[in-house]
Amino acid sequence: MAAGVTARGKSVRARPSVRLLALVLATAVSAAVTMAIAGRIATSLAGNRMAPWIVGRAAGVTAYLLLVALVMLGLVLSHPWRVRITRPNSGTRIRLHISLAAFTVAFTALHVLVLATDRYAGVGWSGALLPMGAEYRPVATTLGLVGFWSGLIAGVTAGLAGRLALGIWWPIHKVSGISLILVWLHGVFGGGDSSALVPMYLVTGALVILLAVGRYSARTARDHRTALVP
Repeated sequence: MAAGVTARGKSVRARPSVRLLALVLATAVSAAVTMAIAGRIATSLAGNRMAPWIVGRAAGVTAYLLLVALVMLGLVLSHPWRVRITRPNSGTRIRLHISLAAFTVAFTALHVLVLATDRYAGVGWSGALLPMGAEYRPVATTLGLVGFWSGLIAGVTAGLAGRLALGIWWPIHKVSGISLILVWLHGVFGGGDSSALVPMYLVTGALVILLAVGRYSARTARDHRTALVP
């Protein structure tokens, strides 16, 4: 019996090692692929005066799509019917939610950094940090700036979920929906080539709205009461 428990304990302890190895391998492969793609892009854009603008815009669009995925997953995680979803499990879904948030912040930072340091973009550090501080489309740029800070506040409060009462951090976390609206407006009105991206903005916006309507229409009075119970 003791031998069986020991063997079982060894198998249980072996699982984290296998998962860690798989995570390391996946990270290494992702890093290699990312570096290869980045190298190819850098080579193709070498000597192009518009290179910073192109990279900055690409990072911004990527950050927007990640934010859409982040908000949609958040709606699924808070959906009253979420208990019906068995795969992936709730822990994996939460980790994916956190990973999406981290990548969203990373690509947003790249978007801001590149355009703030590009002297031809008309944004500068004043536009990247201060409302109405940009020369290029100051209103649209300000919408993106406010959207970023509101989303960051929502993420920070979620990170303090274990230290703050649910009734405090959860309403603040819902600001992420407002953040997405502001970023959506920023993308539509802020890019000179946004007309080519309008279908993407319309489709992603419609998907979020439909999911939000489904999430809140399924809410019952009991769900409303239990939502504030730690």
